Parts: sequence; structure tokens; C-alpha cells
Amino acid sequence: MEREKEREKEKEKIHEKTHEKTVQRIDNDPDLITLKNPFTLKNPWRLFSFVLIIVIIVLLIYEGGFTGFTFGKTLSGESAGKKLVDFLNTQGTGDISYVSSKDLGNLYEITVSYDNQLIPIYITKDGKYFVQALVPLDNEALQDIGNSGTGVTAGEIEASSDDDAVLGDKNAEVTIIEFSDYQCPFCEKFWGETLPQLKKEYIDKGKVKLIYRDFPLTDIHPHAQKAAEAAECARKINGESAYWKMHDKLFENQQALSVTDLKKYAKELGLPASFDTCLDSGEMAQEINKDQQDGTSYGVDGTPAFFIDGKPLIGAQPFSAFKQIIDQELNA
Repeated sequence: MEREKEREKEKEKIHEKTHEKTVQRIDNDPDLITLKNPFTLKNPWRLFSFVLIIVIIVLLIYEGGFTGFTFGKTLSGESAGKKLVDFLNTQGTGDISYVSSKDLGNLYEITVSYDNQLIPIYITKDGKYFVQALVPLDNEALQDIGNSGTGVTAGEIEASSDDDAVLGDKNAEVTIIEFSDYQCPFCEKFWGETLPQLKKEYIDKGKVKLIYRDFPLTDIHPHAQKAAEAAECARKINGESAYWKMHDKLFENQQALSVTDLKKYAKELGLPASFDTCLDSGEMAQEINKDQQDGTSYGVDGTPAFFIDGKPLIGAQPFSAFKQIIDQELNA
């Protein structure tokens, strides 16, 4: 009997330690729990890996899905956002600031500033639970998110591919138009995690083509404009292949995009001296500006933004979100 009691006590201790490592409370309310502060991680974008877990738990508890959230007393968007920022900063980060809030109907989209980047967080209106992004798990969820103005948006937009670089078979059945920024961390996330899967499953098989259009957010990404011009200069001089090599090089070296760095990358890629002349002259700036004007006319106000056969998909969504829309288009 004594041994059994000792074993039970050991199990309780282990459980308590594990619980302490995986759960934190926002305040003294015993019902409030959230994942550990993601901004204290070495790479804050790892937060996205927790999204599926959060969404699945929410959907299991609230059978109504996204539109069925019912929580406590509603706060204003600013109050909910500042409560979250205060909590994150008490966890040791100390440099996160509130920027703005947007009412999505059932949630608030809170934009915070961290490490000179603008980061959206979706939080319940009582300010108790938050996630980095909303991930659609089925067709109903896609429709819900579309109606909310987040992630997949309702309706189709006749987005032009202009004369921009094409990755894949130009006659592919499905077209993805991407508006992106070489200095944007979410764009780099798409490039590093989702694009390889899209290439393997669809682009390399001739089913999908990707068209890259520039949308540099120069207010917060001072090197994005010249980086975009660098890719266009590479394309002008040595064609589509050179463009995509420079495109990859820029995302690989996102933290080093000064003009000096861009010229160094051009030499590494074997581009001639005329690249420097092209970059210094700013002759490709008009091409970048045209992309940005078109994007704005389609409702793009952040990056990355995608149009899959005209269907908008906003943010660094996982491969599953792209797959669902692509498969629908291929089977239409």
C-alpha cells in the first residue's frame, strides 16, 4: 500500500511539472489558459505551428465552429489588444506594442509591433484567448473565415498577372498570383514552408503556375523596394531562370538586403556588371509600382496575399489551405 501511495504521489508531481511547462494563466481567473508566450521563442514565427492545436480544441468545445464562439463580457478592440500586449510583455519580452484592432464579427484582429514587424493576432472579444492565425479545416470553415474577412475571403477577384515572372507551366490549369515583399517574415515563411510543397504536388506536375508580383511595404521594410528591383533586373538581363534564382537568394538572405548585398548576390549568380547599372538607375521601379497599384486595387493591404484563380487567400496560410482551393479548381 505504501508503495502504491508513493507511486501516485510521483505521478502527481510529474503531472504538475508538465502542466507548468505547457500552460500559463493570463490573470487570476482559473478558467483562463493560453500557450506560453510565443514571442520569447528564439524564432517567434514558430507560433504558427501551434495554430492547428488551438483551432482543433476550440472546434471540439464549440460545435458551432468559427461563428459559434460565445465567451465572457465583450471588451473593446483596443482594450482586448492592450490586455494581450501587457500580458506578453510581463513574460519577459518587453518590446511588444499595440498598433490597432479590427472587428471581425466574432473575434478581434489585433495588430502588434514586434522587432520592427507588424504581427496580426486573433483574439476572442472578451480578451481571454488568442491565436496567430485562423486555419480552415473544412469547407464550412473556409466559408466562415471568408465571411469574417480573414484568411480566405468570399467572392472572386479578376487579378491580372500583368507581365510578371511565372514559375511552372504557363499553360497550367490553375493560376496563383502572389503579392509579396522580400523583407516580410510571413512571405519568407510561405517561401520556405508552403511553396516547396506546392511545387512538389502541383507546380512541377504542370497543374499550377505561380506568378510573383511585388508589394513592398516600404514604411516598415526599407530594403524591400530595392530587393524587388534586383529580382526584376536579374530577369531583364538573364530571363526567368535568373529571376527565380535571385528570388530564392533574397529570401535565403532576408536579413541582409542592402544595395551592397544585392550586388554581391548578383555576382554570386553570375550576372554581368550591367546588373549594377540597372539597380542603381532605378529603371525597374516603375514595374514594382505597377504591381503595387494593381494589388491595392484588388484590396491588398498586407503581405503575402494570394489569388488562386481569382479566389483570395490572405496571409502565410498552411499548404492545406492552398490544397483545398486548388483541388476545388482542378475538379470544377
